[in-house]
Amino acid sequence: MQFHEKRRQQFLNENYYNFFTNFIEKTILHWRDHIPSNAGSEVFGRALASIDVANQTFDLFILKYTGGEPIDTFRDDLTKVIETFELNTIYEREYSDDPNFPPLRFAEIDEYERAMQLIGLCYLLHRRDLLPRLAAMLDGAFAGKDTLYEDMFAYELKDRYEVDEWYHDKPYRDLINSFYRDTPEESIMDIDRYLKAWYQSMKKAPWHDSHLDTSEAGGAYSGYWAIEAAAAVYLLDLDDRSFRDHIVYPKDLVDYARNLDKQLGPASSVPEELRVEGGKPCPQTGNWFSPAIPDSLRHFEQGEIMPVSANSQYGVTIWQWSTEQLPPLKPTVE
Repeated sequence: MQFHEKRRQQFLNENYYNFFTNFIEKTILHWRDHIPSNAGSEVFGRALASIDVANQTFDLFILKYTGGEPIDTFRDDLTKVIETFELNTIYEREYSDDPNFPPLRFAEIDEYERAMQLIGLCYLLHRRDLLPRLAAMLDGAFAGKDTLYEDMFAYELKDRYEVDEWYHDKPYRDLINSFYRDTPEESIMDIDRYLKAWYQSMKKAPWHDSHLDTSEAGGAYSGYWAIEAAAAVYLLDLDDRSFRDHIVYPKDLVDYARNLDKQLGPASSVPEELRVEGGKPCPQTGNWFSPAIPDSLRHFEQGEIMPVSANSQYGVTIWQWSTEQLPPLKPTVE
């Protein structure tokens, strides 16, 4: 497939994508092993370097999504993103001498948005197991202080707070309202308004309008995605046909989450060791399925080569261990 056919936003061209991917990867490698020379102290330097690694790792994640990489690969990549923010949290708390210091500051709209995107991705990629790790980083500073933050967590984590305040009114009021409507139709209208207002409401974000310069001198555009809106659509089980093609709505993430629901159930998270790429040997005897292949549930023996789909909308074919472990049929004796 040609790059322009698989990319998820039209602003991205192949030359810029290759350049920026390479640039971010080199930057991450550098700041994993170095600290800024002007930091003044090692402990402050570690905090500065680690937040750059965390943000760049997230940017690379979004860039690859925008560039059309297979969704299945992001389930494992999300763990790597969370790990970089956890490391930064350790260093930030060490430097500030504050055990509750967060890696993201909700007063800044781009950092608040990043937090909502991360929470949303945990649902959409069936990685709810990562939500407690996000809460451990953020709750000390923000638990009970933001309605959307609490509403998003409440679908998985128990004993969340009921609160009627939030950090940023625009555009988030409409998204918050969508969780409290009496009918799905009202929630759908809220999401539609939210998507229409989302980009213009992000004017203070450093990446705003970065698509206007996708040259090597630019290097800031990785994609514009209202991931938290997609998570709301998924969690509220809304019909997204009226806004499905909005440019900032990641519709295939919703499709992916719903497809996994049909196979695994909505609250599942598949451990990395119970996933295998098509073309590789089956690691464990039992029933497996692939989101890339409709009605694919079947029994494999350990060592059996897993099939590859020639028409996968997700790219590579990933087989996942099924919770439905029925014994294989035994041949009848005549």
